[in-house]
Amino acid sequence: MTRERRLSIAVGFLIVACAVRGAEPESPSAAALGWLKGLSGTWQGRAEWSGGRTGSYELTATYRISGNGTAVVEDLASGDIPSMTSVYHEDGSDLRMTHFCGAGNQPRLKATEIDTAKKTVRFEMVDMTGRPGGHVGGVELRIPDADHLTILFLFVGGKAPAVERLDLTRAGK
Repeated sequence: MTRERRLSIAVGFLIVACAVRGAEPESPSAAALGWLKGLSGTWQGRAEWSGGRTGSYELTATYRISGNGTAVVEDLASGDIPSMTSVYHEDGSDLRMTHFCGAGNQPRLKATEIDTAKKTVRFEMVDMTGRPGGHVGGVELRIPDADHLTILFLFVGGKAPAVERLDLTRAGK
C-alpha cells in the first residue's frame, strides 16, 4: 500500500471519528447551562415568601455569561439594592451553583435533577462558607419558555423553613 493510500485511510478514520464524536448527545448539565446562558439580559418580577416567612417585593434580575462562556452570573436586586448573586457552572458532569446570599453566607449547591423535557433544574446544598445560620438549602429553576422564569429558594436554619418564589419575565416583554 502506498504512503498516500495509508494517509488517505488515516484521514478518513479521523473524519469518521470526529463525526461520531460530534454526534454524541449533550449531557443534561451542558443542556441546563445552555438554558441559563439563554437567560442573558434583564428580567423583572416579584418575589413572594411562604412557610416560615411572609411578604413580597418587586425585583430585577440580570444574567450575564462570564468565564469565557463557562459560567452564568445571576444578580438579584430589590430596587437599586443588590441582594443576592449566584454563579452557575459545570464541574465535570455536574452542574453547580454558588449562591452569595444576603444572609452573609455562600451555600454551594449541586444539581440533583435536570428535566430536559420540562427545562427544570433542582439543586441541593453540598456545603457552605461564611456566616452560620439561616441559609439556602435548595433551589429549583423552572424555564417554561424564553421569556419566563421561576426560581424557588428553600431557606432553612431559621425558626421554620420558608420558600421564596421569584416569578420573572424578560424585560420588554
